[in-house]
Amino acid sequence: MSTTNHITTKWLGKMAFESNNPSGLDLKIDAGPDDGGEGKGFRPKALMLSGLAGCSGLDVAGLIKKMQLEVDDFHIETIAHLTDEHPKFYDKVVVEYHFHGNNLEEKKLQRAVNLSVEKYCGVMEMFRQFAEMEIKTVFHSV
Repeated sequence: MSTTNHITTKWLGKMAFESNNPSGLDLKIDAGPDDGGEGKGFRPKALMLSGLAGCSGLDVAGLIKKMQLEVDDFHIETIAHLTDEHPKFYDKVVVEYHFHGNNLEEKKLQRAVNLSVEKYCGVMEMFRQFAEMEIKTVFHSV
């Protein structure tokens, strides 16, 4: 059975919107002052990058727990290039997975990243439809 997400996004005036989420939480979307907004909300294209990192991050965090790996800290850097012409979109995206710790099992952590990137992360698959993806894994020994 297929799943459908239904999101309602309501205009709050000027350039601001509020969008709900299946989690029950709301988020505000707004343009910056240069574009007539007040800068009091998330930018839509940047939210896409947060969605990408969050989707893959949830996969990796779940695999870290499942594999019982020791990781002191983990973060994802997402660097995206926007096209010059309208409609502007991300044509190249670099996703960097950074792991920090004393006893990092690099091969297993790399496997967790690979499983997310190649198999589990649906947002990554969506991005692959329109952007060149580059994946990097960085290990930081403490």
